[in-house]
Amino acid sequence: MAAIDHQAELIRAGANISSTWGNIKFFARRYPLGAAGAVIFAVFVFCALFAAWIAPLDPFATNARASLSMPNATHWLGADFMGRDMFSRIVHGARISLAVGIGAMILGSGIGVIVGLASGYIGGWFDLIVQRVSDIMQSLPLLVMALVMAASLGPSLRNTIIAIAIPLVPTVARIVRSNTLSLREMPFVEAARAVGMSEFRIAIRHVLPNTLAPLIVLATAQLGSAILTEASLSFLGLGVPEPHPSWGRMLSESAAEYVRRAPWLVIFPGLAISLIVFGTNLLGDALRDILDPRQRS
Repeated sequence: MAAIDHQAELIRAGANISSTWGNIKFFARRYPLGAAGAVIFAVFVFCALFAAWIAPLDPFATNARASLSMPNATHWLGADFMGRDMFSRIVHGARISLAVGIGAMILGSGIGVIVGLASGYIGGWFDLIVQRVSDIMQSLPLLVMALVMAASLGPSLRNTIIAIAIPLVPTVARIVRSNTLSLREMPFVEAARAVGMSEFRIAIRHVLPNTLAPLIVLATAQLGSAILTEASLSFLGLGVPEPHPSWGRMLSESAAEYVRRAPWLVIFPGLAISLIVFGTNLLGDALRDILDPRQRS
């Protein structure tokens, strides 16, 4: 009997693997650009997770003899003005960019979900105050708000995440609020009230899960914006400080003085930023088409 149960479990596991692989193939065939974005994003995540094994040299080690070296067998993408290996710094820089981007996205989305759910479900004066504050915050572009926050908090990894997360809150809060306003009048909410379920439990268990689909799409789009904003803050000297290898700081150190003598110092960090933002945007567009029924053909 045990052997039969074990065989049945193996059959189910094989069916699940086959179904997952089939879904992946359908996604790649139906949304090729989204699949390309997923591959680009996966490559950067892989580099961030295994940077210590991928990078051939120490990203912090300096070598005066290799200063401004062109791409060669030792320094695959060249070396900066301090002789540090550019390939190793770009690979380790993926950790900084993804840590800031994902951290800011999670923090901003988490606060935005709480504020938007409470604003849409409670309503009244609380909703009015939240919406006016959101209007004030959204009147300034993301980068300007992040600059103000970063200048106030000071340059550090934690402060950069907070500075980028706070401007993301109003957009998430508005999306969640608009969905909450429509969901709280649905028959299943009225049925939950009729059986005596508390308002808090209704909001958390029944309303919140139905707002997650558009939130996933928005979070993917915000990830690209957060990474680009981090690069901008680091370029201006308000992001992640030295000695952390940030892509934006690499551009800031090289763009003005070495762009003509050593253009690879600008090209490769800029290409890394462009690829990760491009990949997340492609993936976000595909997720929107999948999760939003109005976008399906």
